[in-house]
Amino acid sequence: MKVTVYQYTKCSTCRNAVKWLQAHDVEVELIPIFEEPPTAEQLRKLIADSGLELKKWFNTSGEVYKALSLKDKLPSMSEQEQIELLASNGRLIKRPVVTDGVRVTVGFREDMYEQVWGATS
Repeated sequence: MKVTVYQYTKCSTCRNAVKWLQAHDVEVELIPIFEEPPTAEQLRKLIADSGLELKKWFNTSGEVYKALSLKDKLPSMSEQEQIELLASNGRLIKRPVVTDGVRVTVGFREDMYEQVWGATS
């Protein structure tokens, strides 16, 4: 199985996720999320495939999120505006984002990875 991982190499959570995937014989294609964030169109599909609420896609602990006061602004923004905002700055996206084109996970929890990515390896 091969997955695409949007990640930041200096992020320990991303490194742990990639290590976990590789240890479970999952082939990974790494994409630097800050330099090459998913487009708004790609994000729409990823968000739909993930089954997560849009707000779960925001890196709420990140500096950019806090600097832009998004905690206060997001509730009044449309879904389209939020998706375009995510696409405009990879630092706003919770990471890592892992997809095989059908399934999508955001963040890294070993139990979630076992459930989604472990059963097929």
